[in-house]
Amino acid sequence: MLTEKRIGIIGAGAMGGALCRGLVLAQAAQPNRVLVSDPHTEHVENLKNTLNIKVAKNNAQVALHTDILILAVKPFTIPAVMEEIRESLKREADKPLPLIICIAAGVTTFKLETFLEDPIPVIRAMPNTPAQVLKGACAYCRGTHANDEHIAQTKAIFQSVGIGVEVPESLMDAVTGLSGSGPAYIYLMIEALIDGGVRAGLPRDIASQLASQTVLGAAQMVIETGKHPAQLRDMVTTPAGTTIEALASLEQSGLRAALIDAVGKAAARSKELG
Repeated sequence: MLTEKRIGIIGAGAMGGALCRGLVLAQAAQPNRVLVSDPHTEHVENLKNTLNIKVAKNNAQVALHTDILILAVKPFTIPAVMEEIRESLKREADKPLPLIICIAAGVTTFKLETFLEDPIPVIRAMPNTPAQVLKGACAYCRGTHANDEHIAQTKAIFQSVGIGVEVPESLMDAVTGLSGSGPAYIYLMIEALIDGGVRAGLPRDIASQLASQTVLGAAQMVIETGKHPAQLRDMVTTPAGTTIEALASLEQSGLRAALIDAVGKAAARSKELG
């Protein structure tokens, strides 16, 4: 689906670089048909040297020579970037307009479309940083002119670095609060588990290995078994055992409520950014 497409990525930071690597390593796109731009030369040169992709002189060049354009930039830079590439997005009458996929948090499809003169299809997406290890979770929604083919192309892109699902745009802020910001919550939990292990007497390196693998394994159990997390939790929780004692402590400390509230706060902030 993507191998004949010219894919442009504006922004080669953590997410832009992860998408670039994922597309090439998963053989979803041909390296010589991937064009990247970024003001940080070391970012694009590293991608060029390791993946054999192409590097553009500027953002306008990327927009001019690609069929699918991924905007992997910070939300506050979107107006300037869109102004820079506006003319380069135009196509001759017999050529299809490019697809724009924007991963900037909180930037709505409506806002993107206000920068465009032509009926260019727009997709708003929210991937997360585990895309860097091909374990990302991404949700996306379509703009006014995006059709099923554009959605299929978007899904193929994000499946190259994890999973991709379509949602209504009204749910994108919730997506941002859950999976977009979610890795940070899990890192905090892993850090706390490591400290707990050290407090209980484990060497830090051993505690780190055990905590990280435990989180990974628990998540994989949810994915592969399809069981509700509460069912899997009950499988570990024996009467009057160590786990129920720990769970009671977590409930008393408000862990569940804190995580629910965190997702809500992040979702609200995403809405403010838009």
